Amino acid sequence: MFERRDHAFIVAELSGNHNGSLDRAIELMELAHDCGADAIKIQTYTEDSLTIDSDRDEFMLKGGLWGGQSYYELYKKAKTPREWMKPLFSHAKAHGILLFSSPFSYDDVDCLEEAGCPAYKIASYELNDIGLIDYCASFGKPMVMSTGLALEEEIDRAVAAVRKRGVTDLTLLHCESRYPAVPEKFNLKAIHYLKEKYGCKSGLSNHALGDELDIAAIALGADMIEKHFTDDRQNGGVDSAFSMDVKDLKKLVTDSRMVVSAMGRDGIYLHEDEYGARAGRRSIYLVKDIKKGEPLTDSHVKSIRPALGLEPYLLDSVLGKKALCDLKAPQPLNADDFLS
Repeated sequence: MFERRDHAFIVAELSGNHNGSLDRAIELMELAHDCGADAIKIQTYTEDSLTIDSDRDEFMLKGGLWGGQSYYELYKKAKTPREWMKPLFSHAKAHGILLFSSPFSYDDVDCLEEAGCPAYKIASYELNDIGLIDYCASFGKPMVMSTGLALEEEIDRAVAAVRKRGVTDLTLLHCESRYPAVPEKFNLKAIHYLKEKYGCKSGLSNHALGDELDIAAIALGADMIEKHFTDDRQNGGVDSAFSMDVKDLKKLVTDSRMVVSAMGRDGIYLHEDEYGARAGRRSIYLVKDIKKGEPLTDSHVKSIRPALGLEPYLLDSVLGKKALCDLKAPQPLNADDFLS
């Protein structure tokens, strides 16, 4: 499901940028699709499936984009309500849009199953919830898992749970889990490591603005790029500060196709249209007249452009050879011009 041959698979994450409006969620979904996103992702949870309503210190957010409010307040504001699932997935199906979701509880998964969700994403903070991972995998659908904050043995357990259920379409996303992300903390080489160790697709879930890190990730073999999306970063959405806007998403789509087309294949080879250009390279030319029987010296020959004579690497081997006939400079030197 999550494969494209000519470019990395681009996922636009809506998260809470719908600002509590179903109509706006649909508009953002259509907009991201029109900008070239291969899939749209949402998050399915209630505030009660993530935390409890408490103002005790451990339940309060400190600093950052959401500091000063409780987890419960943030999730209540940011959630995509369960009652939206059926209309969202129905609209996506009717308009040829690939939509999938991150569930955060068994009830969320059940709701998504009823709505016809075709694939599941496990968020970084849920990667240690093996029960939830197992339940998602039990439906046999393609799965994506973010690995931000995870130790390697935790990724091992999560992948084992998915494979135990027979899921073969798995994508692991490397993730720098700060909001917004800090470029020097990315360790993009983990993308290749995930692919090699677990034998699955890999990619990047990125919360940094700009597409420089995404392009670097694709060059390192990323199959998927996931980024938050909004129409305007000034609209007040809970994640809008680190989300792509329309211009950003279009650029990412264009740039991702460019870099994949530039990757080529292993080995050294020429394209068909390059062979003609080889005539502009150097070759051995006679630059001083020579009589029949005279030996060639370095005063007679020189490596210059164009490439109509012998290859320059043969220059030393022709010195001292006798001319077979009178030769007038300038002309390309060929093997039948001198005694071997």
